[in-house]
Amino acid sequence: MNFTHLHVHTHYTLLTALGRPEELLARAKELGQTSLAITDTSALYGAVEFYMKAKDYGIKAIIGAEVYVAKDLTSKNNTTEDRRRNTLVLLVKNEIGYKNLLKIISIAQLDGFYYKARTDKKLLRQYGEGLIALSGSLQGEVPAEFIYGDYERAKRAALEYQDIFGPGNFFLEIQSHFDSESQATVNQGLIALPRETGIPLVAANDVHYVRREDAPVQDTLLCIRDNKRVDDRDRFSMMSLDLSLRSTEDMVEAFKDFPDAIENTQKIADACNFSYTFGVNHLPSYPLPDGITADSYLRELCEQGLAKRFPGMIITEEQRVRLDYELDVIGKTGFASYFLIVQDFVNWAKNNGVVVGPGRGSAAGSFVAYLTGITNLDPIKYDLLFERFLNPERISMPDVDMDFADDHREDVLNYVRERYGADHVAQIITFGTMAARGAIRDVGRALGIPLPLCDQTAKMIPMFTSIKKALEEVPEFKAHYDANAEVRRLVDNAQKIEGLARHTSMHACGVVITKDPVTEYTPLQRVSGSREGVVTQYASSTKANAVEKIGLLKMDFLGLKNLTIIQNTIRIIRALGKLDALVETLGLDPEHASVSDIMDKLPLDDEAAFKVLQDARTTGVFQLESTGMKRYLKQLKPTVFEDIIAMVALYRPGPMDYIPDFIGGKHGTQTVEYLHPKLEPILKNTYGVAVYQEQLMQIARDLAGFSLGEADVLRKAVGKKIKELVAEQRIKFVGGCIDNGIKKDVAEHVFDFIEPFAGYGFNRSHAACYALIGYQTAYLKAHYPAEFMAALLTSDQNDTDRIAIEVREAREIGIEVLQPDVNESFESFAVIRGDDGRERIRFGLQAIKNVGSVCAEEIVKERERGGKFKTLEDFVERVQTKDLNKKSVEALAKVGGLDQLGEREQILESIDAIVRHGKQASTIAESHTQSLFGSMPLPKPKINLIKATPASKEQTLAWEKELLGLYITGHPVTDYRHYFAKTTTPLADLEKKENESRVRIGGLITAVRRVITKSGNPMFFIGLEDLTGRTEVLVFGKTAEQTEGFWKEDDIVIIDARISNKDGQLRSIAETAERISPDTLAQFERVRVTHEKTETEKQVVRKNIASVRKIVIAMNDTADSRLIESLSASLKQAPKGEAKVAVKLHGSMIETPFCIDPTETILATLRALEGVESVS
Repeated sequence: MNFTHLHVHTHYTLLTALGRPEELLARAKELGQTSLAITDTSALYGAVEFYMKAKDYGIKAIIGAEVYVAKDLTSKNNTTEDRRRNTLVLLVKNEIGYKNLLKIISIAQLDGFYYKARTDKKLLRQYGEGLIALSGSLQGEVPAEFIYGDYERAKRAALEYQDIFGPGNFFLEIQSHFDSESQATVNQGLIALPRETGIPLVAANDVHYVRREDAPVQDTLLCIRDNKRVDDRDRFSMMSLDLSLRSTEDMVEAFKDFPDAIENTQKIADACNFSYTFGVNHLPSYPLPDGITADSYLRELCEQGLAKRFPGMIITEEQRVRLDYELDVIGKTGFASYFLIVQDFVNWAKNNGVVVGPGRGSAAGSFVAYLTGITNLDPIKYDLLFERFLNPERISMPDVDMDFADDHREDVLNYVRERYGADHVAQIITFGTMAARGAIRDVGRALGIPLPLCDQTAKMIPMFTSIKKALEEVPEFKAHYDANAEVRRLVDNAQKIEGLARHTSMHACGVVITKDPVTEYTPLQRVSGSREGVVTQYASSTKANAVEKIGLLKMDFLGLKNLTIIQNTIRIIRALGKLDALVETLGLDPEHASVSDIMDKLPLDDEAAFKVLQDARTTGVFQLESTGMKRYLKQLKPTVFEDIIAMVALYRPGPMDYIPDFIGGKHGTQTVEYLHPKLEPILKNTYGVAVYQEQLMQIARDLAGFSLGEADVLRKAVGKKIKELVAEQRIKFVGGCIDNGIKKDVAEHVFDFIEPFAGYGFNRSHAACYALIGYQTAYLKAHYPAEFMAALLTSDQNDTDRIAIEVREAREIGIEVLQPDVNESFESFAVIRGDDGRERIRFGLQAIKNVGSVCAEEIVKERERGGKFKTLEDFVERVQTKDLNKKSVEALAKVGGLDQLGEREQILESIDAIVRHGKQASTIAESHTQSLFGSMPLPKPKINLIKATPASKEQTLAWEKELLGLYITGHPVTDYRHYFAKTTTPLADLEKKENESRVRIGGLITAVRRVITKSGNPMFFIGLEDLTGRTEVLVFGKTAEQTEGFWKEDDIVIIDARISNKDGQLRSIAETAERISPDTLAQFERVRVTHEKTETEKQVVRKNIASVRKIVIAMNDTADSRLIESLSASLKQAPKGEAKVAVKLHGSMIETPFCIDPTETILATLRALEGVESVS
């Protein structure tokens, strides 16, 4: 006798069921079962994955869901009746049933959600066709009425469901949990009902895990869901029930008295014949003019694009051939509507002031995309391949990902919703899963294991490492596991839930646009969290990639911060009155030029832009700002746009090893050799280094005679590193080379050359697009440094680490960054032009912690309305918002925002009076306006500030770091600058040091991050900065063990280290470290001051002496030969110098041969000689 489990939950019944689809199917196969259902609660998250895996196992997949049924899905009153919901299992019979299930789940999720997604009988009646329903577990309506002891209500409910779904489509679900008193009661009623109603029984087990021994782990999962502990009483638990995927024999034995219940499982399985259709694309229709096809309209747009992109130029044969070829491929593949849709929203964005990226990914290889405005790089000029994007020999859905300024991404999405219908557009779901460390902590809480032990255990697992791998590779973790039974219990349980779906969220950028309403293809639901909205229940990021499998058009609408920086830079340039000059320089119409127009017209050979790159002043420059990249840019000294494209492609693990070869080739310090002459034109621009995937395709075409479509197949096959595919492609490649007259051994060598390259080669189209954004940001930084840095700082105003880096960069390029000031600051960072004509950046008010956007906005608005604030009273009286409270006034005072109105410490001491004054001013003003004296001026009371000692420099800096994230008016290291100058290497000079060289460095610890290595040892990443720059210090091995408790933020230390340039990343490896004690610094300062004083005195003496060119020694008339000898001896011992010595005797001046340095000592010696009257 056959049996099919028809009520089965996978881990997609979130935090409730344990089994993964593949595990359940593998168990069913093991048990000899030929069909299996999936019935997760209110969701089809795992349905496509389950269906595909079932095919692999040769098992028939039955798609379904368990739903909640309420009296009225729209009613959300807090009443017993509205809170009551009963379960019902729905199974799909056919295509109609599947479509109806999509709608039932979607409506339940979107309209019926009240604690849970709920449907009602009215909805079930509307969409019941094609579905088979089971009465459900104990929470079902029919079983619940039996538990309540109301047989008649149970019967009426059963008959109503039979009426909804039709005879033969509703079954009474009976379960074998005979030890459960409730189940026994329900079964008695269920056994009686068929005799009266004719409604058949069906056996089920409400599966929640694969094997019986998994029950405790599933119970732990429930505790995680409900925030309970396993030893808590009065909590929900299923431990008394066997909810495993039981064998057919087990189920037959359990229902031996009701064989029909077993047979009906197979009848239902036979009746359920729905199959997904994969490989058929459901592209939306672009609204076309009457009588015009998508293909002809796309050609029309391309012809217009030719005239726009190449005004006044003759269209070349190469351009015409490329256009015809691409349009032919697009026509044959049926993707014309796709291109029309993408160009539609991209051009809408450009025309409505949204900055759009030049392209992303392989789409930039399409000439059609360039002509229609989708991309902004000419693929013919930059040698980008269409086949890398759309391969006519291996057709798959094209993938166009678009970058928009991140603050306007939602505007573009809203346009798409309006254009194609909100019910045709949805964002895509994604799942958060149980990561190893999180699983340890979650399980530990549920099992009641002490938190310190859980935390200790979790931290032993390296980031992004599974528990299984950690046990294999981290000796300390394995020893910890072996030595402690409690730890084993913790880890074993955590390992079983690791990787399970934990929650749903919204994909960062994925959007589907559908031909028919989205609910024709996938259920919808809402997600909450940092991003709220309606999403598909099918994901694109899981292994199954359900969205693509069912043929939906997925597009990525990405918000790119760097485009917003470009947009804001142009806004600031305009505000400062500089935009017209730029626009006219570029030959654009000042009245109509958009940001996109300006960026498109920037010359790609600007010397100043390349000087920024050559000097590696690239903080804020897209893709080119990392420490390692800066080092390579200084070595490369890029001079052409191709250099930037190559660096974007090469600066990644793997190909980074080839950067020195690329640099050597450019500067001629390395000889470039080619395995075959035909490789030279392909690799010439990259100096013999294979960089791009497109180069591999060109090699296959030019040497082996492949079409570019075949070459793309080769690229994918070799990149996957599957031996059989690689061997097959090698034979084809070598054979093609031989046919083209290339010797076999050369062909073999060429294939050996491209084989590893296929794994690391980068998409040139993508690199070129991102290189263009990088160049554009470098151009703006070169020509408008203050405007660019202000826009950059604004984009990162919530990231204090980035703000600190960017402020330092601004100062290094000569731009002063000023503290916040309520009389000059705007909400964001702004460029202020001083009386001296210099441009400075003023800190934005929103970047101050505890001030907030509402308060910042109101301060700026009031200043614009009534002018600058004259006094503290004027400020709090005029800025009338509840957000200007004690916390925000404190923050403004601490960072210097109120320095023009009062001393910081005095304001803080008087804060209550200040805030009270503001509130009273508002109340008095309102009362006065409504009184008889409303026309009379109000008296102006004063705030009596409490006297206070002005804030110290140390206190001021501490406040700035606390609320701004960095030091503005000074730096703690300033007091140590002389000490560091004498004892350490400035951090800015580290990049000049050779790899593995030893240095002594010093500075302020800005960040401390501790990790556990795979070997189980501690390792630290330390942020260190001095007045010249910052570096990352790595501490590991014995040094890490010896300094375990040493590293603390805000300490000032000296570190002996060695330089590491591994993977192009400059780091300092700590060997020893010490804090600088106040005594050490004080002693150094005493010595320094004394030394400076002595040096000053010496300089004065030297200055006086330097003015003396002759020393005259006057001798009295009694001088004899002994005096002459003594004088001669003293002059011989004197230090040599430039002052000539003369002797005055008996009125005559006698020049001597001596030239001495007339120090005070030697002059005193000379004056002391008996017979010497004077020395002058």
